[in-house]
This record gives sequence, C-alpha cells and structure tokens, in this order.
Amino acid sequence: MSEKWNGEEMVDVTGKTIVITGANNGIGFETAFMLASKGAEIILAVRNASKGEKAVERITSVYPKADVRVMQLDLSDLSSIRHFADSYLENYDSLSVLINNAGVMIPPYSKTKDGFELQLGSNHLGHFALTGLLLPCILSTPKSRVVTLSSLAAINGFIDFDNLNGETNYKPMKYYGQSKLANLLFARELQNKFNQHQTDSISVACHPGLAHTNLMSRGSGRPVNKFVHFLSKTITQPASMGALPTLYAATEPALTGGEYIGPDGKKGRKGFPKKDDIINTLYNEETSKKLWDISETMTGVKYSFTADIFNK
Repeated sequence: MSEKWNGEEMVDVTGKTIVITGANNGIGFETAFMLASKGAEIILAVRNASKGEKAVERITSVYPKADVRVMQLDLSDLSSIRHFADSYLENYDSLSVLINNAGVMIPPYSKTKDGFELQLGSNHLGHFALTGLLLPCILSTPKSRVVTLSSLAAINGFIDFDNLNGETNYKPMKYYGQSKLANLLFARELQNKFNQHQTDSISVACHPGLAHTNLMSRGSGRPVNKFVHFLSKTITQPASMGALPTLYAATEPALTGGEYIGPDGKKGRKGFPKKDDIINTLYNEETSKKLWDISETMTGVKYSFTADIFNK
C-alpha cells in the first residue's frame, strides 16, 4: 500500500456497476463522485430521491458523461429494501461493488418501521437484508465486492443480545457502538462465508476516522446544530478524506477480503487509508455467528450461496 494513497492511484472502474447507500451527501457522495470520475455506473441508493437527484446534478456538472442515477431506498423499512432489491434484480444482471455506507448516529430512542431500534435496524439490519437480497447479482459478477462502513465507535461496542432493541436503559452512543460493531462483524463473517463457498467475491470493512459530515443530525436529515458543526470541523477531516478508506476498500486490487481499512493517523482519527488490524481483536467467531443467525431471523432474509440463487 502506498504510504499516502489519495485516490489518484485508484484503478479505472469503467464497466463496473456500483451501488452506494446514503450517497446524496457526506462520505457517500464523495465516494460516488470519485468513482463516477473513474468510469463506473453509479446507483445512488437514497431515502430522499430529490436530494439524490441534486447529488446527481452536482456530479454531472463536473463530469457530464458520468453514468449516475438514483434509486429510492429506506434502510429502516424492510419493504423498501425488498422493493429496491427486486427492482435492481429486474434491471441488472451484475453488481461489481455494493457499498453499505448509509447510517444514523445517536438519535433519540426510536424504532424502524419493522420495530427494530433505529441504529441497529438502519445501520446493520438494513444493510444485512440488502446484501442478502442482492446476493444473486453479487455472486454472479466476477471479483465483486461488498464494502461495509464501520466506525471508531466499534472499538467500545458490545452486542447486547439480551437487549438488542434497547427497550430498557437506552443510551444513544452505546447503541451506535453496537450497530457499528455489528457492521464490522458482518463484514468479516461475510468474508468467511465467501471463503467457505469458494467464491471470488470479497467482503471488506472500512471506517472513515473522524470525518465532517451530517451524520450527527441524529437521523433527522436536518443540518447539524451550528455549534456542533463548528466543533466538528475543528477536530475532524473533510468528507473527501474520510471517503478514502471506502474508495480503497472498493477498488484496491491487492485486497483479498476480510480486511479493515481506516486512516493512518493517530488512533485512526485522520489520514490516508491503511489496513487496521484491530479487526482481529474485535472479531469474535461465536458472537458473529450468533449475530448472523439472529439477523436472518429478524429480517427474514436468509443467505444462500448455492447455484439456485441465480434462477431469478
């Protein structure tokens, strides 16, 4: 890995179809912007379609030939996820990269439309269901990838199987950490399953360090409070830098799956992308398998890696 991989070294992705959740702003937008500049067909999978169209306009104003479009997706609603997946499978027969980027952070206690605690439901369960439903296209595409965004908050995360939905003693940051640890465990466990079934697809986790985005709008979609906005800008790096680990995870040919990519600065807060070995400490096989089984039960999405998944 280059000491200072800044995206200029990124390989050409012409001909690849890439889905990015939550790509209308922040890290997701910066990721889409860079990948579109390298020739990929980009699907912005976003909850707010009008904001997604504005993101498309921003990209095409700089890259007029960019192939970028919007598909509506609400990760807090399993019916929306199924509708998105059905529409995608009807219109596409390949998926080179799925980037599970969207997320909400420290909202007041609330639940998804299916009754899950909002952070676990949107950040983990929504992406778990989406990936499983898109698996036919992922597995049928040579050397495809699933990139899942975790967070520094995963370091202190804990999967509370006795209170997954936070119905008692809910603490926003605790449950954010749980959801981001779940993202990391999911990414590594997915790679284990790819290995077991001898596919050439890979799963890579990443995190942006401390990046300046609207994530702290607490799931509302509204701009961040002005004071929080100012404070955030003083201790974080721009979203364009925060997107580099995602771009590296999505495109770097040397990756073989199971890696965790994050900034190379002190405590992983800022900097250029590098492999972060902390995933080997945070990953627990028993916890991951239990979480996987529970996620299949909660979402009703059971992963199948057998040939019959291609009969759409």
